[in-house]
Amino acid sequence: MPRHSRGQLPPRTVLVAHPGADVYGSDRMLVTAVSGLVDAGLRVIVALPDDGPLVPMLETAGADVRRCPTPVLRKSALSARGLVGLAARTLSALPAMVRLVRSEGVDVVYVNTVTIPAWLFVARALGRRVLAHVHEAEADAGLLHRALSLPLLAAHTIVANSRYTRDTHTAAVPAVGGRVIVVTNGVAQPETVRPTREHLDPPVRLLYVGRLSPRKGVDVAVAALRRLREQGMDARLRLVGNVFPGYEWFEAQLRADGADLLACGALEFAGYQANVSAALADCDIALVPSVEPEGFGNTAVEAVLAGRPVVVSDIGGLPEAVAGVGSARIVPPGDAVELARAIALTVVEWERARQAAAHAVGEVGERQSVRRYQLGVVSAVLGGPSGGDEVLGGNAVAGAAGEGRMVG
Repeated sequence: MPRHSRGQLPPRTVLVAHPGADVYGSDRMLVTAVSGLVDAGLRVIVALPDDGPLVPMLETAGADVRRCPTPVLRKSALSARGLVGLAARTLSALPAMVRLVRSEGVDVVYVNTVTIPAWLFVARALGRRVLAHVHEAEADAGLLHRALSLPLLAAHTIVANSRYTRDTHTAAVPAVGGRVIVVTNGVAQPETVRPTREHLDPPVRLLYVGRLSPRKGVDVAVAALRRLREQGMDARLRLVGNVFPGYEWFEAQLRADGADLLACGALEFAGYQANVSAALADCDIALVPSVEPEGFGNTAVEAVLAGRPVVVSDIGGLPEAVAGVGSARIVPPGDAVELARAIALTVVEWERARQAAAHAVGEVGERQSVRRYQLGVVSAVLGGPSGGDEVLGGNAVAGAAGEGRMVG
């Protein structure tokens, strides 16, 4: 995106509030958005509650990174004790939040994710333009979903990362509907795409990328691996990612349940990797087996752009992310049998799958381009387009039928 001169765009300062400093889906989207805002001639300050690998990435993108305490809304807060603790942390953080907005001459406060609602209220109370970028879609979470959606009433403009995300929040709080625009995520294409293997000589290399979390269905992927091996397939699964603090028990459980798979080399815990391009290039089939809704599904798109067939759960925005992709299969969430079946069918139909995967790279690369994403975010930050406008950065409609619910 070309850099605009100060004469073309009035000088403005945008404060971007973000809940953490790790580098996963919404974090990568933040870096991309910040780069677009800076290229548009805006001064960008990013407020983070702590230090981490995201900081140098934001600084390289041109942001001024500041540490500022930010109370984060999590499921654990939805109890009497949790709400008291959240309120106490919010009161403690308010002076620093207010001081940062006032001292830096902030014009627009861009709140990235709905888990830091205090920023929405602080910015609105101070008379700033408020933009909320929503990546989460807790459609079936009852109280949590409404708790996440209600603070969006404080935003002037809401950017949703998918139609699914938009619909879940407007269903919870209909009053926000006229403020929501959809800007689907922009995912960078790799400079080179290594072709898939022509022949799947054993082992079949499966890959999971993402948090090691119960909601991501990692245990379902491990169970599917076990089933494939019991059926005689030499399959191996590589897990790229780590746990969120407090969920170490889940990794321990995965390791215990998969002890025999680890012992024979069929299961690998590869840890967190800032760049997953090499892991994608080394795999045959990527898995996105989420059991709870995701707003969009960057990891699925990344796999498609790497030229790899992908199997995703039929939940949340994942089907939307792979809409029209002939090498994608969609399976019921939480069903290890169907996940294994979809993998086996992809292996059986490998020639068709690899050709479809190669074809999808260019089409999805255009649909989810970084440039389109950045233009959508910049437009929203500067005050347009209005809610209800056409989707920016994606236009495919999901359609699926056939064995393993094939897309295409």
